[in-house]
Amino acid sequence: MAELVRQQHLYADVGHHGFGLQESDDGDLPVPFPDDFKQGVFLNDFPGRLDIYSGGHTHTAAVTVEVWDEQPPQQDPSRWDEQAEAPFESSSGEVAVWSMDLGRADDVITLADSGGSWRVRVSCAGRSEAAALSEQEGTGEGVEKYLVQFWPATA
Repeated sequence: MAELVRQQHLYADVGHHGFGLQESDDGDLPVPFPDDFKQGVFLNDFPGRLDIYSGGHTHTAAVTVEVWDEQPPQQDPSRWDEQAEAPFESSSGEVAVWSMDLGRADDVITLADSGGSWRVRVSCAGRSEAAALSEQEGTGEGVEKYLVQFWPATA
């Protein structure tokens, strides 16, 4: 049975509908964030990088990151507006959070003590509320919520 190894709560600054999760040791990445960001694609993966397309233009999203020892149980799809899975390669075992407008955030997500191959599932709720806030008031905080679950690809 899958066991939760660690959990972390953070906020992601969303700008131009996007934010990213990128290998912390990003000097050798072929396509660093935000190059080639695709508007309208909920989860887009590049080597060492995950792009997340938000429902709102500019706001602060609440993000819960979980690291599991094997594939976690499936989330009830009725709780989420969007869900997607992708592969993720990390050379350092750490992931940085990136904003379109502000660049790299101080938050670092620890996957493991060293690099490896991972799978990730991203689930999101509150997309239409974030979009409405962006259109009416400009920004919101924590309206759009993400659950990002990592587990070893070999599990």
